[in-house]
Amino acid sequence: MTNVNHQVRLAARPVGEPQPTDWKHVEEPVGEPGDGEFLVQVLYLSIDPAMRGWMNAGRSYIRPVEIGEVMRAGAVGRVIASRHPGFAVGEHVSGTFGVQEYCRSDGRDVTKVDPAAAPLPTYLGTLGMSGLTAYFGLIDIGRPEPGQTVVVSGAAGAVGSVVGQIAKILGCRVIGIAGGERKCRLVVDEFGFDAAIDYQTEDVRKALRQHAPDGVDVYFDNVGGDVLDATLLTLARGARVVICGAVSQYNSTETKGPSNYMSLLVNRASMTGMVVFDYAERYAEGIAQLVKWQAEGRLRALEDVVPGGVAAFPETLMRLFRGENHGKLVLKVADE
Repeated sequence: MTNVNHQVRLAARPVGEPQPTDWKHVEEPVGEPGDGEFLVQVLYLSIDPAMRGWMNAGRSYIRPVEIGEVMRAGAVGRVIASRHPGFAVGEHVSGTFGVQEYCRSDGRDVTKVDPAAAPLPTYLGTLGMSGLTAYFGLIDIGRPEPGQTVVVSGAAGAVGSVVGQIAKILGCRVIGIAGGERKCRLVVDEFGFDAAIDYQTEDVRKALRQHAPDGVDVYFDNVGGDVLDATLLTLARGARVVICGAVSQYNSTETKGPSNYMSLLVNRASMTGMVVFDYAERYAEGIAQLVKWQAEGRLRALEDVVPGGVAAFPETLMRLFRGENHGKLVLKVADE
C-alpha cells in the first residue's frame, strides 16, 4: 500500500468563481487505522454545486469548510484495512470522505454499497444524495398529484433529471428547463420529460405559458435567478415551489432574489427550501424506492465520470458552473 495521501485543501475563501489559488494540494502519510477504525481508498468523488456554498464563511445549513481543511465531498471507495468489527477489507462504502485519496473512518454516517447491484458512481447520484434530494424534495414538499404539471430547472443535472423521472412515475406532466440543445434533447429523449425549454435561446416565461397553459402546479428549482423569477409568473393556484439550489447565483457577489414573489400571494402558493440532511432518518425508505424504480426500468441513472484524480478537482468543479456536465458529475480518483 502506498504511504502517500494526496489531498486538496481549501486555501482561501473565493470571491466569485473559485480560482486555482483558492486551493492547496497537499501530500501527507496515509497512516494505519486505529481501534474501531478502517481505511478507505477513495475511488470516486461526488462533484456538487453545494460545494461552492460550503466554501463560504457564515451561518448555513452545514458548517463551512475551514481554511486549511480537506475539501468536503461525498465519495465511494473500498475498505483496504480495518480494525472495525462492522467493516471488512474488500467491502465498498459511501460517505463524506473528502477530496483525498485515502480516508480513515470510524464508520459514522458511512453506508455499505454493492457494486454488483449498480455501478459505484450511481451511489453518488441516483442512488445517493442526489436521488434522495429529488425524492424527498418532490414528494414531501412538492406533493405532486397525477395529472398536475411539474416544472424542473437544471433538468439535465443530477437532481433535476431524477425529479422529472419521479414526477413521470407519479403520473404528472413534466417540463424541464435546461441550457442548450443537447441537454434539452437529453431531458426529453433519455429522461422521458414531456417537453424541454432552452433558457439560453427561449423566453422561459412565454415557453411555460405555451407548455403549461393552465399553470405550473409544482416548480422544483435548482438554479434561482431569472429562471425562478420567470416561473413564478406562471404558477397555478395552490402551487408549490421547492427551493433546492441556486446554481446561477453561487459565484455571484450580488445574489439576485426573486422580484415576482407576489405571485405566491396571488396564487395562494408556497415556496419552501429543502435540505436533504433533514431526512436522514428516512434515507433507507428513499433508497429502497429508488432502487425499486431502477430495477423496474422506470428510473434511469446517468453519470458524467471525469478522470484525473484529486488533482483535477478544481477544474472539474468548474464544469458545473459552466454547465458542461450531463447528469451526475463524478470525478474518478482510482481504478476499481
